[in-house]
Amino acid sequence: MQLADIDLLDADRFVRGEHHEMFTLMRREAPLYFHDEPEGSGFWNVVKHADLIEVNRQPELFSSQEQGISIFDMGEAGASGAFDTRGVMMLMTDPPKHTRYRRLVSKGFTPRMIEMLSVYLRQRAVGIVDNVIERGECDFVTDLASELPLQAIAEIMGVPQEDRFKLFEWSNKLIGMDDPEYEGDRETGSTAAMELYAYSNALAKERRETPRDDIVTTLINAEIVQDDGSVTSLDEFEFDAFMLLLAVAGNETTRNATVHGMQGLFDYPDQFEKLRSNREELMPTAVDEVIRWATPVLHFRRTATADTELRGQKIEKGDKVVMWHISANRDEDVFEDPFTFDLERSPNEHLAFGGGGAHYCLGANLARMEIRIILDEIVRRMPDIEPTGPPEMLRSNFIGGIKHLPVKFPKGERVAS
Repeated sequence: MQLADIDLLDADRFVRGEHHEMFTLMRREAPLYFHDEPEGSGFWNVVKHADLIEVNRQPELFSSQEQGISIFDMGEAGASGAFDTRGVMMLMTDPPKHTRYRRLVSKGFTPRMIEMLSVYLRQRAVGIVDNVIERGECDFVTDLASELPLQAIAEIMGVPQEDRFKLFEWSNKLIGMDDPEYEGDRETGSTAAMELYAYSNALAKERRETPRDDIVTTLINAEIVQDDGSVTSLDEFEFDAFMLLLAVAGNETTRNATVHGMQGLFDYPDQFEKLRSNREELMPTAVDEVIRWATPVLHFRRTATADTELRGQKIEKGDKVVMWHISANRDEDVFEDPFTFDLERSPNEHLAFGGGGAHYCLGANLARMEIRIILDEIVRRMPDIEPTGPPEMLRSNFIGGIKHLPVKFPKGERVAS
């Protein structure tokens, strides 16, 4: 492969796994590579670990607010998924506005709240495995990996558990707008967003009448201090955007990390045996290696707010700068044998949650906990689980998703009453 062969806009190349070869080439020969667009201005690609940290920690210079986080500008025909529209209000702001918005939902993700959730989620994980253990086979994605993050985010948001499958369906259509299985097109995604907004507003109406200790109640009662010092509440637009972001980000990323982790265990049976033999001691490092290996959010885009330089390259005001987390997490300068799945990897300074700074993932600790809990339950009770077919990849250059993974295992008994 040569630099001229690189095409980061072709989602099919990500499905085939060719992106890793493209990024390896860029890290070696063009660590700040300019990529042309057929009908656009082109974009710079940040593929090294250190550079991603530098860009991510300078929101005043590399803005999320100018034109959003998609490679394509907001409203452009090529923009993919709900993440280039109103659905990512908090992601598409810079400090100090971002800080004020983030503070609203942060109480749902404090260490105390995560610890309280852990007891609840451990019980839920038992039930999730119970639901399939007698069958001897299942779709790992829909039956196992998706359930715990869905149940967790439903609990945090205040969504009734029986409605969590609606979140699953809506988020799939929003993320999978380039994937034929999800009837991928912008109209389908927009319809899903509208359905989620309508559901969220009905939930808000209910919480106004019957407040609860959940994020919906927090958001509808929130007071926002504006730049001029005035105090306002969230309007319907802002509330809907928060709900969409929480619904999608709260289940898609953790689900995909869990599936990639399971596939990693299948591909590296020596690592699977280590985990089976020593779950408790190995799980802390194993979880972060699963997250590094998966890197569910492949990239975020920023826009330069002034002329600057990076790696000696002149970046002009208004230029698109795309940070590829999936490449930074395979950077040979940071990770020894980066294409080896190593559950004992330490240190493991992956950037799957972002490169620090204002946009560091608010749900990082929740995601770690969910992955640890469900993998522990699966490895403990289904140690002989194995695939019966290849994983089906999501067609996307934004989310590193796996849609389906058929597995089998010896039939077991339910343990919950």
